[in-house]
Amino acid sequence: MRADNSPHLVAAARERAAATRERAIAALRRMDAAGQPVSFDAVAREAGVSRSWLYTQPDLRAEINRLRERHRPASSAPQVPDQQRASEASLLRRLEVATARNRQLEAEVRELREQLARALGQQRAAAVTSSAGTSTTGHGSARTPTTY
Repeated sequence: MRADNSPHLVAAARERAAATRERAIAALRRMDAAGQPVSFDAVAREAGVSRSWLYTQPDLRAEINRLRERHRPASSAPQVPDQQRASEASLLRRLEVATARNRQLEAEVRELREQLARALGQQRAAAVTSSAGTSTTGHGSARTPTTY
């Protein structure tokens, strides 16, 4: 007569079931912590379990649904219909126009800086020249302060 091994088989099955649950729970926690989208398929792949098994676990199913809703983007604005969306060509044209305008403004700023530098240089040269013309050689000559 053969020995009854059923207690060992039952114990092994319980251990496998516990390990499977632990993998699924760990996968859910990792995905939630990483901000990854949570779905039955994603959890099944991450944990190495079947989707059908996940659906049979009420607590895991509820947690997946809760996390799925939490990570779902809340879009209160209605989607723009395809016909009203800007085409790729239109967006490229707008980008080209903006780039050209930026170049134009950069050139204008460069020219204005050069004009300002010349004007400040002329103002300083005039102040130095007028200061040199009013000073005398001798004791106690008064200098007028120059302001810029």
